[in-house]
Amino acid sequence: MSTDRNFEITDAKGGAAFTVRVVTRAVETEVVGVQEDGSLKIRLQATPAGDEAANTELVDFLAKHLGVDKAKIEIVAGRDGRDKLISVEGITTALVEEKLGGASE
Repeated sequence: MSTDRNFEITDAKGGAAFTVRVVTRAVETEVVGVQEDGSLKIRLQATPAGDEAANTELVDFLAKHLGVDKAKIEIVAGRDGRDKLISVEGITTALVEEKLGGASE
């Protein structure tokens, strides 16, 4: 399977969608930066990446940093892996970039 796709934060119906690459076993949960393919790289304390505890930690982290209710965040694809597609209802792409996209590796 080719990994040459570029991912970007995009407007979705009533919200934004973006890709995340999860790295586990971190000292603290944090945004590391934006990868070359446009995915946000986020470190989580939980392990492994496809575990329900890691998914919950990711949703909690995103809700806190984006200022939205956890119920508005959905892991649309990749629930069992490191690469995930996230949908956030009621938020703009500009706000996602402002709140999460400013970190750099």
